Amino acid sequence: MLDPQIHAQTRSKPRLGVSLARDIGEVREAQRLRYKVFAEEMGAQLASREAGLDEDIFDAYCDHLLVRDNSSGEVIGTYRILAPHRAKQIGGYYSEQEFDFTRLAHLRPGMVEIGRSCVHPDYRGGAVITLLWSGLADYLRTRDYSYLIGCASVSMNDGGHTAASLYNTLAQTRLAPVEWHVYPRNPLALDQLDGSRQVTTPPLINAYLRVGAYVCGEPAWDADFNTADLMLLLSIKQMNQLYARRFMSK
Repeated sequence: MLDPQIHAQTRSKPRLGVSLARDIGEVREAQRLRYKVFAEEMGAQLASREAGLDEDIFDAYCDHLLVRDNSSGEVIGTYRILAPHRAKQIGGYYSEQEFDFTRLAHLRPGMVEIGRSCVHPDYRGGAVITLLWSGLADYLRTRDYSYLIGCASVSMNDGGHTAASLYNTLAQTRLAPVEWHVYPRNPLALDQLDGSRQVTTPPLINAYLRVGAYVCGEPAWDADFNTADLMLLLSIKQMNQLYARRFMSK
């Protein structure tokens, strides 16, 4: 059962609001946005049952966070959230299809997974990401979870060189302690790529890192989405206090 609607707005764009999906109709809105971004824009090969939707078996077990433009009524940003008890019901976390989670076993009771994050191409400024994070912070605070995990995807359009370079850069300062390492089931072939290029960290990954997230190991290659996926983990108790006050305050 979903919690009452979570609201947040920004001063610069008060028409934007964030909430949890309350019914299957709102979940469908998130799935349509995901299809637009992942299939139409990024070229992902999706195995959806219904045309124009990105859906899988995990959706029914997840809460869906939505950012909506209230002036048009359109959903323009989304996250899906898999709570630990729901992951147990379905047999594991979505990311376990890509990574071996053996070393995270002791974290499972308090570990929430986020994924399928996307923003409509016309709204890719900081306001939407800020609202998504504010809504996510409310979700975590009200349920007292301890850890947040999620895959951050990097395009493979250049063959993987950018992804390899980004991992090598982040691993120098943000690599997780060894007890939090995960291992890709389909590793990106780092030794066959130019991992020394100058790269810019994508905004979503920057958002994770600013609040104190770690990279949990080498990236996996997701052939369906043609992305390199980095597993990130954030300890809620250890998160950067500056951003904790910004996102977690009531």
